[in-house]
Amino acid sequence: MEQISNKNKILKRIEELKTIIKHHDYLYYVLNQPEISDYEYDKLFKELKELEEKYPEFVSPDSPTQRVSCEIVKEFKSVKHTFPMLSLDNTYSEQEIYDWAERISKYVPLKNLEFIVEPKLDGLSCTIHYVDGKLHTAATRGDGEVGEDVTLNVKTIKSVPLSLESKEVKTPKFFEVRGEVVMLKKDFEKLNKELQSKGEQTFANPRNAASGSLRQKDPKITAQRPLRFYVHSYGKIEGGPKVEKDEEFLELCKKFSLPVIRHYKVCKTIDEVVKYCLGWQQKRDSLEYDIDGMVIKVNQLRYRDEIGSTLKSPRWAIAYKFPARQATTKLKNVVMQVGRTGIITPVAELEPVECGGVIISRATLHNFDEIKRLGVKIGDTVLVERAGEVIPKIVKVIESKRTGKEKEIEIPKKCPVCGSNVVKEEGEVAYRCPNSSCPARVINSIVHFAKRDAMDIEGLGESVAELLVERKLVKKLSDIYFLTKQQLLTLPLFKEKKAMNLLTAIENSKKRPLSRFLYALGIRHVGEKAAYVLAQKFKTIDKLMKTSVEELQSIPEVEPVMARSIQEFFENKFTKEIIEDFKKAGLNMVETVSEEEKKFNQIFANMTVVFTGELDSMTRSKAEELVRQLGGNPSGSVSRSTSLVVVGRNPGSKYQKAKEYGIKIIDEQEFLNMLKEAGVSL
Repeated sequence: MEQISNKNKILKRIEELKTIIKHHDYLYYVLNQPEISDYEYDKLFKELKELEEKYPEFVSPDSPTQRVSCEIVKEFKSVKHTFPMLSLDNTYSEQEIYDWAERISKYVPLKNLEFIVEPKLDGLSCTIHYVDGKLHTAATRGDGEVGEDVTLNVKTIKSVPLSLESKEVKTPKFFEVRGEVVMLKKDFEKLNKELQSKGEQTFANPRNAASGSLRQKDPKITAQRPLRFYVHSYGKIEGGPKVEKDEEFLELCKKFSLPVIRHYKVCKTIDEVVKYCLGWQQKRDSLEYDIDGMVIKVNQLRYRDEIGSTLKSPRWAIAYKFPARQATTKLKNVVMQVGRTGIITPVAELEPVECGGVIISRATLHNFDEIKRLGVKIGDTVLVERAGEVIPKIVKVIESKRTGKEKEIEIPKKCPVCGSNVVKEEGEVAYRCPNSSCPARVINSIVHFAKRDAMDIEGLGESVAELLVERKLVKKLSDIYFLTKQQLLTLPLFKEKKAMNLLTAIENSKKRPLSRFLYALGIRHVGEKAAYVLAQKFKTIDKLMKTSVEELQSIPEVEPVMARSIQEFFENKFTKEIIEDFKKAGLNMVETVSEEEKKFNQIFANMTVVFTGELDSMTRSKAEELVRQLGGNPSGSVSRSTSLVVVGRNPGSKYQKAKEYGIKIIDEQEFLNMLKEAGVSL
């Protein structure tokens, strides 16, 4: 009996953990309002996994641990759709939207119709079937009639629930949702950096990344890719609540914790539809994912049947495509830029052309693998594309315009700046200048070193860095600390006051803690957060320099690639020399707080501070950094031990939880007042 009782407790705990983890997956991946830190989430997941390994009889298909299958697919099986996944006809102007409305008015009077308008996600179409509430099948659009079975891969997408659960409505016998698999812009940038650091092929854009990731034969690879899924269309419901409108279907999906496309709107008139489309055309870049237009659908499902479809497209829906931000121009030349880590990046020089309201004359080529993929040559006519404020890129070559006089783009054998032999490490995509004293590397290193969130040396920007290196006053990073007033006065535009201000800023930077110094050094793969973690762990530069790869990898936040990069950096003879120079110059290089910061420690001393909602005055990471500097401990979740909750715009469930626990709550202005009283100037 005791054994049965113990097993019941284990089962109860497993079910409790599954519920908690699913809840936090929904908060993080669907609502974008996490309540706990990654560390706390990982602890819960680890506990569940260990219990299931010990008691395999309690493992269920909808457990969060079962998202990733060990099965490798040899080929994707075919899945026939319940009804065709048709492609949409396109419109390109306001008038064409009105023309579409006039066409459908022949079937149903416009006064009877409502329209649902939503951003047109630039991803991969996908349908998901739930049978008896469990995720059963997922398939791509394919040819519209038959798609590819990607069930194992879709299960790895954490925003997709493995089972449908709702306290409000009955779970249908069969429930089909249709939507788009996408990759957020920030996740795409991060993935490409990771792939590049591993020497693997990068993706051209988020859509290609989403498509390539979803169609991996090995689900383990898909699981490592930051994919998202958003429901945008009604599929099919059997044995469950009936819906009469697309809007009602999306609201039902929300009740089942399914991720629903954001920013949809129900419009009563075509004028309202047009206004909404044009509004998003202006602010498309504010979204976290790429969109290439808007989708306009008849909201009432019964009228869709009356309006009908053609063989290829539904008549009751249309896509309004935004004006293309592409242009055709000539590639005049390719120049090689050298970054602070030595990576050589090819940049295309173009004949100036208007693109998306801006004149552009340069475009990135990313790396030499991308040049090979595009097949681009100097002298080619190329199609360039501009997205937001990002540097334009070449999308394709117009081969029909070739004359035969085009020239191949050669991979440099020598660094274009210092003449050192270029190296390409095994397993890497990038070609690199290995010379740490390369002027281009030194200039970029100085600019990074002096940044506000690094050593914060005001007055040491790019133009001054270029002058210092050009005049050979700075040959390596540590030379900054041995500059004299007489040397600075030899530089153009430097007078007594400017020289003294820069020297004072350099002197003050010596007091920065180890975490800021580590970030300023620009170690590959070590960002601001990782630098802070390393500084907290090792406390001094000497201890960090002596540590092993194994010890580094034992730190949860340090990945193997980062660990090897740290060890290689500190084993380098040149690094050891400049560290000695920094010591001679009197830099702190210990994880301490400055005398100025010590005065403020009492403001948040021994307090756990949580932020919720959007802050207007600063980023969340900046606010958390200030809490740390003032003696506090920023946390991602609210518990009874939380001391203070700072509430911004549109706060999440942390706000309600704080009220329930009776925790002190302040708004952003009160937080800023506290900082001001502490003497912090923003």
